[in-house]
Amino acid sequence: MIDDSIAHDIWLPSSLQGQRYHAGMPPIDSLQGRLAQTGQAAQHWLIEWWRLVHLGAVILVLALSPSSYSRESRGVLARHIYLNSAPILLGFTVLCALVTVVITRIVLVTALSYGLSQYALQVVIRVLVLELIPLTAALFVALRCTIPDGAELTVMQANGELEEIRGRGIDPVRREVLPRVVAGMFSGITLAALSSVVALVVAYLAGYGFTVSGIAAYTRLFGQVFSPAVTLVFVLKTLLFSLAVSLIPMASALYGMGGASARTSAEMRGLVRMFAVILLIEVASLVGNYY
Repeated sequence: MIDDSIAHDIWLPSSLQGQRYHAGMPPIDSLQGRLAQTGQAAQHWLIEWWRLVHLGAVILVLALSPSSYSRESRGVLARHIYLNSAPILLGFTVLCALVTVVITRIVLVTALSYGLSQYALQVVIRVLVLELIPLTAALFVALRCTIPDGAELTVMQANGELEEIRGRGIDPVRREVLPRVVAGMFSGITLAALSSVVALVVAYLAGYGFTVSGIAAYTRLFGQVFSPAVTLVFVLKTLLFSLAVSLIPMASALYGMGGASARTSAEMRGLVRMFAVILLIEVASLVGNYY
């Protein structure tokens, strides 16, 4: 007598037998759903980066357009530049000077113990001025200025203020976004430039003391570090850092709406995108300086 399970398999149609045989495999619909979700995520990622690039191009055109600097626009721009630069300039400069004193002293003592004191100040200049100060200035401006400006812009869009401005025949990007981006870039460049000068002066005082006898040697050392290629990389890195921390929070504020949870997700994606761009710029600058 034939076993019941064997008989059941014998009398099943071939299509059902195939379904029984492949029961342990994931359904085709599930795989198609995952592929569709992956495609949608990639499309959304590309759209966000395209919006960021498009906004950057629009800001560049508006910044170079004389019509963006009317009397009222100049007042708004001056106010944003002052608010983004003046309150943090002194504190960041003093902090940079203190950090320079500590790091210079550590490097000088360590180099002296190994008999490499002639390279100490060169290491200080490379580490502080070339690498740490531009990065620190950009992050400081992002935390104190541009991210709060982006949050303010998000609130304005949620309340319909940007649509109200557009309804009056005024471009909200020109009126509200451009001053914040320009002010953020100005603040980042100003902090990096001033802090670099302060760090160089403090490093000289820590290495040579209050005397002018070491100016010639220090100037020659400075010229050896800041070759034309290194200077170009330093300037480009500072500009790109300032642009990244100024533009990305504004793009997240403009294009990340859609409810409280969606807004929070958009803000987090904006922060991740900003840090990723800063990391890529830093890696590119290291490759340009040392390879």
